[in-house]
Amino acid sequence: MKSLLILALLIQWPAFRGPDGQGHSSERGLPLTWSETQNIAWKTKVPGLGWSSPVIANGRVWITTAVEQKGISLRALAYDIETGQQVVDVEVFKIPYDRRDINPKNSWASPTPIIDGDRVYVHFGADGTAALTWSGEIIWKNRFEYQSQHGAGGSPIIHGDLLIFSCDGSDAAFVIALDKLTGKTRWKTNRGYPADQAYTTPLVIRVGDQDQLISVGAFRARAYEPLTGKEIWRVRYDEGFSNVPRPVFAHGLVYIATGFQQPELLAVRPDGKGDVTRTHVAWSLKRGAPLTPSPLIVGDELYVVNDGGIATCIDARTGALVWQQRLGGTYSASPVFADGRIYFLAEQGATVVIAPGREFRRLAVNTLDGGLLASMGISSGSLFLRTDSYLYRVTETLR
Repeated sequence: MKSLLILALLIQWPAFRGPDGQGHSSERGLPLTWSETQNIAWKTKVPGLGWSSPVIANGRVWITTAVEQKGISLRALAYDIETGQQVVDVEVFKIPYDRRDINPKNSWASPTPIIDGDRVYVHFGADGTAALTWSGEIIWKNRFEYQSQHGAGGSPIIHGDLLIFSCDGSDAAFVIALDKLTGKTRWKTNRGYPADQAYTTPLVIRVGDQDQLISVGAFRARAYEPLTGKEIWRVRYDEGFSNVPRPVFAHGLVYIATGFQQPELLAVRPDGKGDVTRTHVAWSLKRGAPLTPSPLIVGDELYVVNDGGIATCIDARTGALVWQQRLGGTYSASPVFADGRIYFLAEQGATVVIAPGREFRRLAVNTLDGGLLASMGISSGSLFLRTDSYLYRVTETLR
C-alpha cells in the first residue's frame, strides 16, 4: 500500500492533457527557449510511428507506437526519465497490413496511454485496449469492433474503478466503461442514429452534487452519468463530425468543438436535462474554431488555435473576441499552460510560446527537427516532446 501511495504522489502527467485533462501544469522553472543544440537533456530515437502523447510517472515516460513487422505491431514503450534509455518495449496487439486505411495525418498509435497507480493502460481504438504492469507485462486485453475510417484518436480516461473511452465509427457509435482491474464491460451506451466518425477524449466534470461525463461525438455532444452511462443532457449541431478536440470546463460552461464541415465552438451550460440545444448554449464561435487542437482555459480567457495556425483569445464567459493572431504553420497538437506561459506546437516542429493575457505577446519560437502532432507532456521541470522520430526531454540544462 505504501509503494502505491508513493507512485500516486509521483505522478506528474498521467494522461492526455495532464492531471486535470485540460492542459494545465503546476511545474515551475520550465525552459522558455530550446533547439536541437540548446536545453536538450536527452533525445532518444523512437521505433515506428505514433502520435500518442508522452505520459510521465515514477521516473518513466510512456508512449505507444506502431512498427511494421510482418504486419503492424502495436507496442507500448517506456523510457527512463533521467537518461532517455528505453526500459520497456512490448507488443500489445498485432494487426495485418490490409488494415492500413487511416488518414495520412494519423497513425496506428495515436491515443495516449493513461497511468493509474502501478498500472498503465494503452488503447488503440478498434484494434484493442490493454492493461500493463509497470514492467510491461500484459494483465488483460480486450477489443470492441467498429469501423473507424481514419484510424483511432480518442484516449481513455480513469474515473474511480472505471476505464472509459468513446468508440465512434461509421457503423456503430458508443461510449463504454470497463472495470479497470479486469477489462470486463461495466456499461455500454450507444449514441444512437446517426453514427459517424469521431475521435474525442471524454472529460469528467462536477456540476452541483453530480459528476458528469462529457463525451463529444458526431452531430451530438452528450453528458452521461459516469457510473451508469445514463444520458443527462445532449446538445445538437447539424454539421459536425470527425470531432477531435477534447472539451474543457470553466466558469460554469463546457466548451465543445463541433468538428467538420463548419467548425464551431459552443459554450454550453451543463445544468440542463434532455435536449438543451435551444436553452443552454451560452455563446458560440465560428471564426477561428479548431478542427483538431483542443481549447485551453487560462483565467478568464479561452485560447484556441485552428489547424491553419490562427490563434484566438476569447472572453470565456461572454464569447467576446479579445484578439486573433496568425502564429505560422499548421496545428494538430493541443496547447498547454505551464509556468505562466502558453505553448502551441506546430506540425512543422516549431513551438510558439506566448504570454496569457488580453494582449498578444509572443515570447519565443523554438524549433526541433521533425513533425510535432503529439501534444506535450510536462514533469520534473521539463517538457517532453515527441516528434515523428524522436522523444525529447527539454529542460534548463545550465541551472
